[in-house]
Amino acid sequence: MGKRVFDGIFALILVLLFSWLLIILWLIATIDTHTNGIFRQDRIGQFGEKFEIYKLRTIQVFTAEKGNITKVGQLLRKYKLDEFPQLFNVLKGEMSFVGPRPDVPGYYDLLKGENRKILELKPGLTSLAALKYYNEEKLLALQKDPLWFNDNVIFLDKVRLNLKYYYHRSFFGDIKIIVKSVALIYSK
Repeated sequence: MGKRVFDGIFALILVLLFSWLLIILWLIATIDTHTNGIFRQDRIGQFGEKFEIYKLRTIQVFTAEKGNITKVGQLLRKYKLDEFPQLFNVLKGEMSFVGPRPDVPGYYDLLKGENRKILELKPGLTSLAALKYYNEEKLLALQKDPLWFNDNVIFLDKVRLNLKYYYHRSFFGDIKIIVKSVALIYSK
């Protein structure tokens, strides 16, 4: 079974089984953030093409504490439920279940040389790098200069891990990454 066929069928099954949950989470995010509960943002996809990613909103944008993650938002992020709407990105063919996590412009689209091979892959809901940096926000919060640490340590390691995936990817390898991701999320 091809990766695209697997992605499409698996995403469709999950959407059909859990659309009720997505609607409830969307309503909760809408009430919690006082906005439309769906957040959309440009990300870099396969071949460096921009696409619009979907997530549940976890940050209030019209309050005095602009930019603060809400209590509900923290829970959604902890269990990666804010990523649930990305199943629609998978159905649209913009993402896969496994592949490099899509980043904002200014990172993957600026890669050079061999590192650009990462752009041949569809971005994924999970990856080896996503497993390693599951608590990336907490790690960055501990740094004196979070942006420098992200750009010069975490991002470079993610590139290394994504290249490793590029050269060693397989259907069963993807299944292992998916299983490890689910186990990690629900072990918290």
